[in-house]
Amino acid sequence: MAINSKRKGKNGELEFSNLCKKHGFNTKRSQQYAGIHGDADVVGLDGIHIEVKRIERLNIEQALQQAERDKKEGEIPIVAHRRNREEWKVTMRAKDWFELYRAWRNSVEGMEEMDC
Repeated sequence: MAINSKRKGKNGELEFSNLCKKHGFNTKRSQQYAGIHGDADVVGLDGIHIEVKRIERLNIEQALQQAERDKKEGEIPIVAHRRNREEWKVTMRAKDWFELYRAWRNSVEGMEEMDC
């Protein structure tokens, strides 16, 4: 059973990394050693700590706590997750979402000012 869950976890990480690549982001599965280093599951999105969960019944709070615990200073923790036959979702704390939205909005407003 543990081998299947490890294999499913690895496959989920590769799958999410490939989804990132499909959207133009150069990511890869990190080199983990049973999670002892607190590394993100997928790396390549600067400033984001990615925990990947490919599981049918996810305790999202526990997964977010793991991402927060393992993140490096200045990183925003997210959990990328999906169940069988469902699409990928990204879950994060609202405070982090507002930070990302504010940065996006400011960049859009800056581009609009340059067009004037």
